[in-house]
Amino acid sequence: MKLICLMKFVPDVDAFTLDGETGVMVREGLRLVMNPDDVCAVAFALRVKATHPETSVEVVTMAPVTVTPHMEDLIRVGVDKGTILADPAFAGSDTYATATVLARHLARCDFDVILTGTHAIDGDTAHVPAQLGACLALSQMSGIVRVDENRFTHESAVFDVESEDEVATYAMVLPGILSLTRDSGYKLPYPSRKALERDVSSQLQIVSNRELAFAEGQVGLGGSRTQVVKAFARKNTHKDQIVVQADDEGIAFIHQYLRDKGFL
Repeated sequence: MKLICLMKFVPDVDAFTLDGETGVMVREGLRLVMNPDDVCAVAFALRVKATHPETSVEVVTMAPVTVTPHMEDLIRVGVDKGTILADPAFAGSDTYATATVLARHLARCDFDVILTGTHAIDGDTAHVPAQLGACLALSQMSGIVRVDENRFTHESAVFDVESEDEVATYAMVLPGILSLTRDSGYKLPYPSRKALERDVSSQLQIVSNRELAFAEGQVGLGGSRTQVVKAFARKNTHKDQIVVQADDEGIAFIHQYLRDKGFL
């Protein structure tokens, strides 16, 4: 099988700033890390490869070339190929423009399955996987917490999806897009010492807009359909904990608290 995993590199969400005019996150100078849900997708792909060595795993990311060391680290733990979609024309893309760029590249690729994360910690819209499915005319499912490895083949996949009140099992005819969550618990393997010293640059490619040929304004900030009315960084506040006893006074306190908050 050929598995393509999409990886988003996200900034430290506790240390970012926003451009007040455009509402776009300022990414320059931020330390980027791998998005947790996407890590689970890559980890699952490598787990399949460990069982079926003939499996090919490629990681594709739309990111600045500064993520090259991170991509090389993924190759050192077992990924066969890494592709970075990087061009100033892509800067400022919203989820729609991002999916448009990814879809044009992926349409040129051979694959059996596209594996992604469901959510990204710097936006959490979960739009891109579904938009990719629409762009590529592929079935797509989000919120996957487990893939049945014994029923994961070229033709189909069986997997569990968790919602608020149940876990449901689905089957999908492939090719398709499977989007995992961090609750799936798949973990990346550790690289060997020998792998850490290996030059993997030949397994990494940079794809620019020269290859994808988007016209000016089609993608990036100009091609983004999301209109930001107001943007701000959420500030987490500490709230004091209230402890009451399991007696009449404690029960009366909780009852009054719920009434004051409008729950009763």
